[in-house]
Amino acid sequence: MTEWSYGVVIALCGVAAVVLAIDLARDRAAQDSHFIAMGVIEVALVAQLVGGAVALGRTDREVEGVVFVSYLVTLVLVPIVGAFFSLAERSRVGTSILLLAVATVAGLELRVWDIWGATGG
Repeated sequence: MTEWSYGVVIALCGVAAVVLAIDLARDRAAQDSHFIAMGVIEVALVAQLVGGAVALGRTDREVEGVVFVSYLVTLVLVPIVGAFFSLAERSRVGTSILLLAVATVAGLELRVWDIWGATGG
């Protein structure tokens, strides 16, 4: 796993979180632009899943492969589930759900980086 993929996902989550927090403070329901942002995050996460699986196959480090891949798969699923529930509740609560999904992705991303770098290499 590369530092740039980690940085891109964290940056995208940060930007999306700021936009969602502002719209939540303005009492706005989830909008199409929010779902586009979730889609962009999803594309980055799918690319990270593929890149992480390839990096895991090529590394000679002692990384817990099952845990690492399961976190990467969960990262891919979180924005989908968040968008689904947000679409079911098209109000301010939907915006809160998207913000929670973005925060979850950022937290899981930190854990994935910790798992990958746990061997110190």
